[in-house]
Amino acid sequence: MEKNIYKRNEVPEELTWNLKDIYPDEAAWEKEIGEALKLADEIAALDGHLAEKSENLLNAFRLYEKCVLLIDRFASYAMRMFDQDTGDSHSQGMRQRALTTDMQISEKLSFLEPEVLSISEQTMAQYFKEQPGLDHFSNTINEIRRQKAHTLSKEMEQLLASAGEITANPQQAFSMLNNADLKFPTVKDPEGKEVQITNGRFVPLMESKDRNFRKAVFEAYYESYKSYKNTWAALYSGEVKARIFNAKARKYPSAFEAAVDHNNVSPAVCDNLIKSVHKNMDKMHHYVRLRKKLLNLDELHMYDIYPSIVSNFEMKVTYEEAKEISLKALAPLGEEYLSIVKRAYKERWIDVVENEGKRSGAYSAGVYGVHPYMLLNYNDNLDNVFTLVHEMGHSMHTWYSDHAQSMLDSQYKIFVAEVASTTNEVLLFHYLMKNASSKEEKAYLLNHMMDSFKGTLFRQTMFEEFERKTCSMAEEGIPLTADTMAELYLKLNEEYYGPEMVSDPLIAWEWCRIPHFYYNFYVYQYATSFSAAVAIAKRILDEGEPYVKQYLQFLSSGCTKDPVSLLKIAGIDLSTSKPIDDAMVVFEETIREMEELYGI
Repeated sequence: MEKNIYKRNEVPEELTWNLKDIYPDEAAWEKEIGEALKLADEIAALDGHLAEKSENLLNAFRLYEKCVLLIDRFASYAMRMFDQDTGDSHSQGMRQRALTTDMQISEKLSFLEPEVLSISEQTMAQYFKEQPGLDHFSNTINEIRRQKAHTLSKEMEQLLASAGEITANPQQAFSMLNNADLKFPTVKDPEGKEVQITNGRFVPLMESKDRNFRKAVFEAYYESYKSYKNTWAALYSGEVKARIFNAKARKYPSAFEAAVDHNNVSPAVCDNLIKSVHKNMDKMHHYVRLRKKLLNLDELHMYDIYPSIVSNFEMKVTYEEAKEISLKALAPLGEEYLSIVKRAYKERWIDVVENEGKRSGAYSAGVYGVHPYMLLNYNDNLDNVFTLVHEMGHSMHTWYSDHAQSMLDSQYKIFVAEVASTTNEVLLFHYLMKNASSKEEKAYLLNHMMDSFKGTLFRQTMFEEFERKTCSMAEEGIPLTADTMAELYLKLNEEYYGPEMVSDPLIAWEWCRIPHFYYNFYVYQYATSFSAAVAIAKRILDEGEPYVKQYLQFLSSGCTKDPVSLLKIAGIDLSTSKPIDDAMVVFEETIREMEELYGI
């Protein structure tokens, strides 16, 4: 029986986030939108005069920081209002107002970067001597100037900004086709009832214990994607061409190098990841063999990837119990860390349960000068406890960076964003394993960890390879047709899953459904962050307080260094393959622990 879903006004207050911590009422929100626009006009008045004298440069950045702070607040407030009930027309209007205002301000401030870049090194050094206050903005100014070779004239930057709406079209069209227009057939469940397949239901349906049902869902789902294969190919080809256009415009040798440079990361980091994964592919093949054996199958197919190896285990965990578990699991991070987690629970930083119209999934979003907010759709199971500590990891990273750094210096880059969240998950895994009361519970947890390695370290690297190969093909003038991409994807799938997996022909069309292929080489960062988190969690448990201090320093560093250097604060060097190789050792140990549990 399906549980009743609250209407928004029925959700108990203690299970909702407290947005009054940002603004007491909507009038205060309106007031700050007005103040942000006024600040943008003050900054815009310096257009053409920024480089004239040091006072102008300092004044511009002081106003800019205030303006960015207000944008962060009013946009966050509107987005949280919208996400808690996307069907509410008033919050829809607030969200659109915030987005439009943000765009208006961005247009007014588009002169800033080109003018900062027009200042010579000698003059800039002189300005810093004349105005000690500029030191407060040195990281922001240096980051702008780092990309000088790839920043164009003011007029060309405005032209590229205008083209942004056009180059974003492939992603928007993909989203509309994938989420709104694409219709899937129904299939008969084991009881003979017709079940409608949707994107949201695909994975839960594929977790069914009935293999014939899984096969039917798999085939119906991917046949639906295949039937639009030429449209998907046109959309993805358009995405790749947009990347190549922007890379060429900004004088990068390739789309990939343009993407990683945006995050101030060397291409070698991704190269090391792929090399290490290929070197350790036998671990993935070992996992596949074990899954096949534990599911007692003569052949393992792609529709056998989702069901749990431990099908007879269920663990109900209420939200109150999840909070207690999280505090025990995160205790190795120290009393200060725990005290902030307790504040998050007590002061309603979290919107906990599902309600009609609430955005799906989970996230953490910071508001500088206030505190982070977390959106959950909590269900009473163990997976949701992992989600809770994951989002708490993001929130704690934000909290520490916000409290140690200025507004502009607190904005850590995406490359390190998944480290703290995944570290918390690994700590939870170790705590639960230590306290597991049955063989089934241990097996469930080991299965969860193995699936994390499979899904995050291997699968995301496979996605990265697909992106890099398709972009290289396009840059070499090779057309990205549906069939050539299907052939490439199937080959990668066979390589990653190995000889014990039957790579069913329809899996060749999985590339059609992956939204991350429109995120411009985003996915490799999941794999590097996961590897870093495995190493960090181990050191926290092995070394205790001395290393925890080192780790908290990393969390507190915002964007004050490039991402690879930031991770070195935590003792993780992703300029080498060592963190990936070390994670692979843990993966193999996890597989062997599962084998020992079942006497294999």
